[in-house]
Parts: sequence; structure tokens; C-alpha cells
Amino acid sequence: MKQIITSLDLGSNCIKLVVGEVFRGEMFVLCASQVKSSGIKNGIITNEDKVVTCVKKVIKKAEGILGIKIDKVVINVPSFDANFIKGEGTITFDEEKEITGSDISSLLSQSVSRRVSSREELVSVFPTLFVVNGDKIVKDPKGKVAKELSVNSIITTVPKGNIDSIYSALSKLDIKVADISFGSVADYYAYREKPMPDKTVATINIGEDKTEVGIIEKDSLVGCETINMGGRNIDRDIAYIYDISLEDSRKLKEDFAMCYKSKASTSEVAEVINKSEEKIKINQYEISETVYSRVREILEAAKKSINILTKHEISYIIISGGSTNIDGFKNVCSLVFGSSKVLCEMETMGARNNKFSTCVGLIKLYANKLGFRGKTASTVNAENQKLLTSNKRKNDSSLFGKIYNYFFDN
Repeated sequence: MKQIITSLDLGSNCIKLVVGEVFRGEMFVLCASQVKSSGIKNGIITNEDKVVTCVKKVIKKAEGILGIKIDKVVINVPSFDANFIKGEGTITFDEEKEITGSDISSLLSQSVSRRVSSREELVSVFPTLFVVNGDKIVKDPKGKVAKELSVNSIITTVPKGNIDSIYSALSKLDIKVADISFGSVADYYAYREKPMPDKTVATINIGEDKTEVGIIEKDSLVGCETINMGGRNIDRDIAYIYDISLEDSRKLKEDFAMCYKSKASTSEVAEVINKSEEKIKINQYEISETVYSRVREILEAAKKSINILTKHEISYIIISGGSTNIDGFKNVCSLVFGSSKVLCEMETMGARNNKFSTCVGLIKLYANKLGFRGKTASTVNAENQKLLTSNKRKNDSSLFGKIYNYFFDN
């Protein structure tokens, strides 16, 4: 069955929205939109009215493209003061029966029972192992015949204050929240490959104001930490050195500078007006030295956090965020992390810009989570799905219409 899911990433620099279709284990992006963010700092809402305006704009963009109403989303939430709790539960049946997704949902719910305080919000519960009939350990018990089923789980929570303002802002737009997750887990699912569930994976998301580091084991987030440096620090470095505005420094970072000095030209220059209203020339090699220094500092700090969070060998390092789009970024990763397999280039059609990784991952995670429980996941109702299909068939002669018919027709 095809599932249409909408994800929303409330970032300090941009608010991103992706509508994706999950079909037979594959995800296709139907729409990706973004607007400049306002009213958010360090992932926390500081001005609810401004956030409401931004979210309204990004949703209106997507609705204009797709021709349907968007009223339910999955979202990422800030991981400040995240709490990790070990959970466990056991259910016994009157007689042996085949385990279903509903049984797994009930068991996971039991593993959470009485473990989350009234001051905390449950973010996720991930099973680490299941035990069938007291002795057989399995990853997925669905379809197994058993009289007893047990689970060990990892429960993650955050203070309610981290999330209440998000719910409040979305409720003003009549937007319902289907699911919530940390960005670290979403980024992992955006890049997840077959060998990863059996490995230890580190995630690094370089945001506007902060960098989030997470450790994933057996598809579960087992630890995370926030570093108070991000893309804005690079902008400020450039702005200070050349006495230019933050807006101009960001443009130079994104369109002109290199992350790796060896890739930069010593003769290529960009012209910009400084704060003294003087036209100045900026050398590509020199500005790239500035970008390189700060990016390396952020990655070195992330590496220290990884070493504090786990002593296990890291098999993969997933690095996401808009700053990873700077040319030469992967070269700096190689200098910092050596031979570890670094993944920092999105390959999902329609959302290849790395800033969309969290949105893409939220969709994949939600579909995976509900699929494991034997349920289907859609944030778009059947009526809107039919309307979406109909709208795109009307545009059959265009390439855009042909793409949509490919997504929706068997």
C-alpha cells in the first residue's frame, strides 16, 4: 500500500517541509519546500507568532504545488536535556498464538508504563531485543508462535517545555502532530543502509546555531549531546574578517567559498560592499581558509563528543545540515575522521540538498516504525490522496505530471 507522509523540520535558519510517498520500501519525494525561519533559536521557539507565520508560508507553498490540504505532520523536536531510560515488559497469552503487530504495540506500551514522569514528554520507544517463550532472542517476533513475549527497550524523553511551544504553534494552524522524533534518529534513517542496524553509527547535524551529535545502536538512539556551534559561526567569522553583513557572508559561504583550501583558487575573487560602503575584493583561497578553520573546529568538537558518548568502534558517521553542501566538506571529514565511512550527501530524488535530510529521515522513520507494528503510516487521508492523484493526472503532458503518475500508478 502506498503511504503519503508529510514531515516538518523547524530549524533556526530554515523551516523545511517534505511530502513523500513510501511504497514497497522505497521513498519518493513528491514535494520539498522551505522558507526562511524566524522566531526560533537553538531549535527552541522564541516567538510563537513568527513561527506560525513561517509554517503557514511553507505549508501554503506545498499545498500550492500538490493541490491538497496539509493538516497532519511528523516533526523533529530539540534534544536538550534528553533522558534515556531502559524499559522492559512481558505479555503472556492464554494459549500459543501467532504474534501480531498489535501485540508488539501493546508490549512496547507496557515497557513504557510508569517510567515517564509528568514533567517529561515521551519522544520514542525503540525495542533492542525480543524474547520468545523466555529463551529465544529475535529482532522481529511478528509471525512467531508463542505463549509469552518479552521486550527490552530504550525510552527517550525530554522536558515538556521543549515541545509545548511547538504543539501550541501548530495548533493555531489546525495542524496535528502524527509523530515526533529527535533529528539524530531522523538523520540516521535518511541515510540508513542494510549493514547499519548491526553497527554503531554516529550522527552529526550541523545546524544554524548548534550541532547535535547522536549515537545509534541497533536502530536506537542511545545517547546525544549538543555543541554550541553551527553554520552561523562560519557566517560570523567571514562577516568579522571582511566587515560585511551576515547576509553577504552567508551568500559567500554558500556560493563562493570552499571548505577545503586545496580546492580553492588563489586568483578567483568576489566583489562585495562592506559596512563602510566600500567595494572590496575577497580572494577565494583566503575566505576558504576561514571556512575550513571553523568547519574543522566543529567536526573536532563533534569527534570529542562521540568519544565521550560511546567507547564502541564507529562504523559509519552520518553528517547532515546545510553547511555540508559547501564544496570540499567531505575532504575535511576525511582529515578529521580518517577511514571511517562518512555519509554526507543526500541521494533522495527531489531533496538532494543535505538540509532536507531530517525531513526525509522523519518520513522513513515513521513508515518503518508503524510498519514494524503492522500498521500503515499516512498523514494524508484517502480523500486527499485521490485528489492528489487526480490533480497530477490532469497535468499528464508535463514532465512533472508524468513523474506523479509514475509515483501513483501501479
